[in-house]
Amino acid sequence: MKPRPPQLPLLLDAASPDVAALWREGTCLPYLGGSVALRLDTACREAMFEGGILHLPLPPEATPRQIQDGAEAWLRTQVADVIDAAVEIIARGMARPAPRISFSFAARGNWWQLDAKGGLRFHWRLIEQSEAVIFQAVRQAMANLPADQPEPDLFALAA
Repeated sequence: MKPRPPQLPLLLDAASPDVAALWREGTCLPYLGGSVALRLDTACREAMFEGGILHLPLPPEATPRQIQDGAEAWLRTQVADVIDAAVEIIARGMARPAPRISFSFAARGNWWQLDAKGGLRFHWRLIEQSEAVIFQAVRQAMANLPADQPEPDLFALAA
């Protein structure tokens, strides 16, 4: 039997991260190539971003899961806005209609993939990257779309 490499036991024995340490007030999350700090704020009625701080409408005794859900919901709306804008700009530059887009929430995956209906699926964690990287991923995805085929005119007169 071949001995295992020394790194393998380290990976198998690694402890899972403490969820309470990851999702608490003051935690910094990656956002558009930088970071955003979380603040629990009962004074706001919805998540609000200002000055590098994301104010979540949660009480100080909120559970780590509530904080995670609130922060990720805000990040997912942001990624939709950023990618929608990038797709529109790049589609206009390519003189083609913007494709239908959707988002993947898988634990692992590529930044983008073509879906079965001719649209694009982007991974929501793309929001952690800088806008330049997001535009590059969108540009690459749009370049891999199949060329638009004109639909035959069923009512054209036969020559």
